[in-house]
This record gives sequence, C-alpha cells and structure tokens, in this order.
Amino acid sequence: MRCCWTIPHILTPFPLRTFVEHLRPTNPKTLTLHSLINPRRTLSTTTQSLKYPQFESLSSHQKEQISLYVDTLLEWNQKMNLTAVTERDQIMERHVEDSLAIIPPILESYSGHCGCSYSTLNVVDVGSGQGVPGVILAIACPGWEVTLLESMKKRCGFLEHAIKATDLPNVQVVHGRAESIGQSLDFREVFDVAVARAVAELRVLAEYCLPLVRVGGLFVAAKGHNPLEEVQNAEGAIHLLGASVLQQYTVESHSSYGQRTAIVCLKDRTTPRKYPREPGTPAKLPL
Repeated sequence: MRCCWTIPHILTPFPLRTFVEHLRPTNPKTLTLHSLINPRRTLSTTTQSLKYPQFESLSSHQKEQISLYVDTLLEWNQKMNLTAVTERDQIMERHVEDSLAIIPPILESYSGHCGCSYSTLNVVDVGSGQGVPGVILAIACPGWEVTLLESMKKRCGFLEHAIKATDLPNVQVVHGRAESIGQSLDFREVFDVAVARAVAELRVLAEYCLPLVRVGGLFVAAKGHNPLEEVQNAEGAIHLLGASVLQQYTVESHSSYGQRTAIVCLKDRTTPRKYPREPGTPAKLPL
C-alpha cells in the first residue's frame, strides 16, 4: 500500500514550535517540511534554500544548533568512525535534510491516527549512531523528548558531547542494545514514536523498535527509494509484534534517486512478552 499526503495551508508560519491541529488528505504529493512550515514561500528565494529547503525552514537559533552539531560531528569523525560522509555539504544533504524530511510524515500520521497532541512527543531513535535522525529531530521539535539509543559506548560519548555542544535539554542518551532495552520495564512500550535510519532491514528493525512503542504509537523507518519488497517481507513480523503498516510516504532526498521513503507503522496491540529476543537473535534469525 502506498499513499502520499500533503499538509494544507497553515495560517501562521512556525519553526516547528507551533504545530498544526487539523490535517486532511489532498492530492497525492511528496511531503516536505518546507511546505508544512511556510507553504507560500517559494524555493527560489536563495541558492541556500534551493540546496537545503528543509533546513531553511527552521529558525535562526535552530540553524545555529544544527551548525554546531555538524561542526562537532566533523571534529569527532577525525578520531573515530562516526560517518563515511566527511564533507560539510554532504552531511547537510544526506544527514540533516534527510532527517528533517521525516518530520511531516510523523506529524500527519500521529495527528490522523494516534488521537493525541504531537507537540510533546516522547521519541526514541533506535541505533542512533552519530545522532541521526534523533539529534536533528530534537533541534527541530524542541517540545519533543528524544532518547538516543546506542549500543556502542564510544558513540554514546560523542552523543553526550554533541548534546552539550548544541544545548539540548530535551535529549538523553541510553547505552545498550535494543534487544535488552526492549525488555526493560523502564523503556518497554513507553514511547509515542520510535524512529530508525540505516540500522537493519525492516523485519529486523521492527523487532528492535516495536517493543519500545506504546499501544497507539508509531514506528517510523527511513528507507530507500523503493522498499516494496522489504516491506512485503516484513509485514508478517510487524503484525506478530503488534502493529501494521499504516502508510508509505515519499520524502525528498539528495540521494541519487532524488527521494527516499518513510515507512510508518501503527501499533494497535501489545507486543508479546518474548519479543525482542536475545541480543543478536533478530539479525541472525529474522521473524
């Protein structure tokens, strides 16, 4: 199933501090953060806005925070392997813009199907790595509480430093494997939204993420331009874990195909207690 939506005109432009209260489907169209925030502004105003339209929709303070994050990532990447992307422009294109692009699907899906305000979401970024998309989401949506879940201790050290450098009081770092954290009563089924990007194939990712999501919440996976086969292979696992595929959104991207896909799953049942399985098992023996 594939469905793309667009956000209607919003009377008051906002830097993701103020959220729209009513969303309705219109003609199929790619969602963008730019159109969500300031639908009347054209992308031809500056070269910068053409290059980074999602970023340009943010406030000056948020832009500065992202700039500090990128500086910190580049600095730390010289001494540890955080990302294969080593140029500032590439980080802006492949990490920052792609992260911002998944916000509209989250907002629309949550508004339409979860029945709660999304101005104060509790979000977990599973396999956060260098902080993408979690750090970017926390900057763009300061009302959200974001947990960065990362299994590698050295990367957790970077994330802690990046949080301080960007002055993000709404972020915490949790060191551990998703399989173990998902069995902890402190984290199991407490998050409104779980997000993940470039971690694993969808049926494995579902076992990492869905045990962390509350009933009525969302699991959002950022995937490539054509994940149809991957989604089909994962549908059984997603159902077993208490959810169903809600929508597949096409989002703008600087990838070679010009777009990526945000796969949104709605959790409508409690995840069976035996999931997630022991660390390493989901990857070795996918559901």
